[in-house]
Amino acid sequence: MLRAVFIALSESWWLRAVAEHSRFGQRISTRFVAGKEVADAIRAAAAVNQFGASVSIDNLGENVTNAEEARASAQLYNHLLDEIAAAKLNANVSVKLTHMGLDVDENLAYDIVRGLVAKAAHMSPRNFIRVDMEGSAHTQRTLDFVHELHRVPGNEDSVGAVIQSYMRRAEADIEKLLAERIRIRLCKGAYKEPEEVAFQKKSEVDASYVKLMKILMKSGVYHGLATHDEAIIKEAKAFATRENIPRNAFEFQMLHGIRRDLQQSLVKEGWGVRVYIPFGTEWYPYFMRRLAERPANVLFIAKNLLRR
Repeated sequence: MLRAVFIALSESWWLRAVAEHSRFGQRISTRFVAGKEVADAIRAAAAVNQFGASVSIDNLGENVTNAEEARASAQLYNHLLDEIAAAKLNANVSVKLTHMGLDVDENLAYDIVRGLVAKAAHMSPRNFIRVDMEGSAHTQRTLDFVHELHRVPGNEDSVGAVIQSYMRRAEADIEKLLAERIRIRLCKGAYKEPEEVAFQKKSEVDASYVKLMKILMKSGVYHGLATHDEAIIKEAKAFATRENIPRNAFEFQMLHGIRRDLQQSLVKEGWGVRVYIPFGTEWYPYFMRRLAERPANVLFIAKNLLRR
C-alpha cells in the first residue's frame, strides 16, 4: 500500500512544485542530492573517492519536452565527463534516455547517447555510461539501444544497462545481456507497473533480486548490486565466499547520503562500493521513488536527517 502511495506522490506535479521550493524540501535535497551544479557533484564525488569508493553521477531529470532541452542535457553530460577527467576522479555517469529526448525525437536521443558513449570510450582512462532503466513503456527500446551501442567496436567496456528485479521479464533480459557480456546494475525497481508486468509483493521482488544477483555474480562480468538491504548484502557476501568469487569481481552500489557507515565498512572489508550521486534541481521524483522502492526507508531517512 505504501509503495503505491509513494509512486503516486512521485507523479504529482503540484506536490513536486511545493516540495522543490519549500524549506523542508531544501533540507532533504541537501542531504541526498549533491547540489544543483556540476561542480557540486564533482566535490561530492571527490569526497567519496577519498574513503575508497567509486562513484556514478547522475543529473536528475527525465522526460524533456523539446529538442533544445535534450541538447542542453547532452552538453551538460559532456561537461561532466570533462570535469571527471580533469579532477582524475574514479567516477562514471548515468543517463536516462527520456532525459536525452527519447519521447521527443528517438533518433536525436540515440545520437546524443551514441556521442556520449563514444566520448567515454576514447577518454584516458576510458569512462563508462550507464543507461538507466525507466518505466516498462521504455524497457524494450532502452535494452535494444544498449545492445546496439555495445556492439559498436571499441564500446564494449563503456556502456551498460540497468535491470529491475520486480520486472517479470528481468531474468530473460539478463540472459540476453550476459550473452554479450554487458555490464548490469541490478536494482529492485520503483515505477508503477501492473501485476502482469511486475511483481507486487516485497517478498517476490526480494526473491527475484537474490536469484538474479547470484546469476550476475557467477557470470564473470563486472556488475553492480544496487541495494541498501543488509540481509541481501549479507547473502551476497556469503555467496561470494562460498563460490570463491573475488571481492573485486563485482560492486555494491548505494545512494549518496544513505548509510555512509555501511558504505565505509564495506570498503574497509575490501568489497567494491560505488556511490550513486545525483545532482540538479529535479530531486522530488527521484526521492519519492527511493521511498517507493522500500517504504521502510521513511523511518530510516527521518533518522538520517537528524544525523550529521
